[in-house]
Order: sequence, then C-alpha cells, then structure tokens
Amino acid sequence: MDRLTQLNWDDLKFFLAIARAGSARKAAHGTGANHATVARRLTLLEEMLDARLFDRSQQGLTLTRMGETLLPYAERMERELAGASRAISGQDTRIAGTVHVSIPYFMVNTPVGEHIAAFTADNPEIQIALQASNQLASLQRHEVDVSIRYAKEVAGDMVGTVLAHCQKAFYCAPGLAKRMADNGGQGIDILGWNEPHDESDAEWIKASPFPNANLRHRLAEGASQTLFATAGLGLCILPCFYGDAQPGLIRAPYHDPIPDRTLWLLYHKDIRDTARVGLFIDYMTTNIRKHSSDF
Repeated sequence: MDRLTQLNWDDLKFFLAIARAGSARKAAHGTGANHATVARRLTLLEEMLDARLFDRSQQGLTLTRMGETLLPYAERMERELAGASRAISGQDTRIAGTVHVSIPYFMVNTPVGEHIAAFTADNPEIQIALQASNQLASLQRHEVDVSIRYAKEVAGDMVGTVLAHCQKAFYCAPGLAKRMADNGGQGIDILGWNEPHDESDAEWIKASPFPNANLRHRLAEGASQTLFATAGLGLCILPCFYGDAQPGLIRAPYHDPIPDRTLWLLYHKDIRDTARVGLFIDYMTTNIRKHSSDF
C-alpha cells in the first residue's frame, strides 16, 4: 500500500499512453516525449510498484494482469484531473493566453488554416497552439480546447457546431484537363485509395461522373493523391476547400461538385465560457459560415 501512495499523475500518464498505443515508441509520439524517456518512466514505475505492468514481445507491449488492474484507476485519475482543468479554465475571463486547437494535417494549407491565422492577427494577446494530426485529440482529457474535424457526424461528450456543409470534386493537372473530353472519363486514369491491386475498376468510380475511367495506383493519403495528380498522372477526388487551394491542380471539367462531409468545430461544454476560447469559437464560426462558398 505504501508503494501505491507514491503514485502521481506524471507516472500514470505514461502508463496510460503506452496502454493505448501498444508500444513505448508510439506513446512517445502521442505525449511529446522521446522514446527513451517513455521507456525509462515505465521502468521506474514498475520498479516502484515491484510489478510488471506490460508483457514485452516483438508485436509490442500488452497489459499484464497487474496492468489491467491499474488501468481503470489511472483512467479515473485522468478524468478527474481533466474535469478540474476544464472547470478552472471555464472561469478564466482573460482575453489573453493560449488556445489549443487540433485539426487534421490536410487542413493546414486551406481556408481553415487561413482563418486560424487571421484570428491570431486580430487578437495579438492570444496565442494558438496548433496540433495538426490525423489522430483525434481528446477534448474530454483536455488535450486540446477546440478540435476542427471533417466528418459525416460526430459523437461523444462534446458540443458540435456545424461550420460548413462541404463539397468534393475531381481535380487534375491543367494539361490533363485539356486532353479530357465529355465521354465519362474514357482513356483517363483515376487515382485509387485502398482498392485491391488486381482490380482496374471500383464501384465508386462507376457511380462517379467518370464511370469509364481506369483505376490506377493506390494512394491512401491526400498528400500522395495531390502529388500524383499534380504530376498529371490521373484524377483525384478531394474536398473542394482543400483541392481549390492546391497549386498545380484545377477542377476537372465535365462534372459538378458532389455533396460530401461536414466541417465541425468541437469543444467540451465546460470550456465554452473561457473568454479566449469562446472568442475563438465565435470567430471561426462566423467567418467560415460567411465564406461557406469556399467549402
């Protein structure tokens, strides 16, 4: 019992990160620490408890029975601390300080990123800590104050504000656009995502404005899709607010934009009354809705 009373949050946050990531290296990426620090903290925690919390294997780290016993208590401590942090932050009336914002990588060089930058220009006493990641940062654990996401719907204990109902379109290099005819994409390649490699067609292409196009390459990220399309290697389908911002790409001819996902601004209800966070929420909501045609 004496050993347990020595536990503190600095010990447990690394334990939780490893339990969720499955390895010390992945946990290091999520915590901002380096791999050696995460591994050392785990070793110190296990030595303090005189217990092995994870089994090590080539596949990664898995919880032992002792680790599984500790996990819910660590998660409860995390929730309590995050709740206290949100409650205290929610009473902060200063129009100054830092707003922690999470967006996906692809949104940085788009109108979303431009509006965030414009907010800081209009509010010089407020700093933005921007976390660009495809992993959804936790609002409940107070990892960020606000998260902007591109999704059909959102769920969880958070407030979701619709910023824009977005469209997507096919994009290509200008040279490829000049070679296209109004023939449903005959003789044109469309860049694939995760389709089987032995297939030259896909149902989503058949249902698209270019049903006669060929499926070519497998590019699972928007950045690689953009790179190949800019090089003239085929059509790619992108959110309009992203595709329109990419140099070297234009909307492919012979089709209209297609309704797509929704742009959401998410925050925990406890943080809304923090003055600087509320100002950011209002600014982004007003300005993106004002320029909804960009999306």
